[in-house]
Amino acid sequence: MAVFLSKLTSKAQTVIPREIRARLDLRPGDVVRYRHTDTGVMIDKLPPPNDDDALACFTEWSSPADDQAYAAL
Repeated sequence: MAVFLSKLTSKAQTVIPREIRARLDLRPGDVVRYRHTDTGVMIDKLPPPNDDDALACFTEWSSPADDQAYAAL
């Protein structure tokens, strides 16, 4: 397991390490999600918004518990 460090600024900002940006294929303007789990914090890249999805604005059902509950659907 590789470990990467990043320092938090006085404005609570940080730089995502180059190796992680490459692995997630992060580009300027991409949105990342931080999910707090029992084992730590997970960071993943969200797909670009689908303007054709009428339900995209309903984010109240996008918690880790919801992801797990709907994983088998």
